[in-house]
Amino acid sequence: MMPTFREIEDADVPAVIVLWHESGVARPWNDPATDIAFARRGPHGTVLVAEIDGRVVASAMAGEDGHRGWLYYVAVAPDQQGTGLGRRMVAAAEAWLAARGVWKVQLLVRRENAAVLGFYDHLGYRDTNSVCLQKVIAKA
Repeated sequence: MMPTFREIEDADVPAVIVLWHESGVARPWNDPATDIAFARRGPHGTVLVAEIDGRVVASAMAGEDGHRGWLYYVAVAPDQQGTGLGRRMVAAAEAWLAARGVWKVQLLVRRENAAVLGFYDHLGYRDTNSVCLQKVIAKA
């Protein structure tokens, strides 16, 4: 069965949160419901899902900051991994960004998730040799 790629709907939120936990992209310090709501609050971000037979099987959060596009929460249901769905999910997110005039896409990979680096390398993503710094300025 071929997946359908589309923007998230309110009814999808619980399934996407389960997907993020099952696929290992959720972290205890990030509330998935808050992150989804934040991405959907305006025209600069979204969460895309892939659906097969009414079941959400993949996601990608995409956003742009006026200079670059970013991908987050690229997730594929464990029983769908290795089928090419991840590649297609990334392509859908890249297309969403390209439709908004974004020509450069970046993403972050946690050091402990080194196994996924080969996946992104195969898709043409390269290490920027940059250091990502962070400061929490307000509690969401």
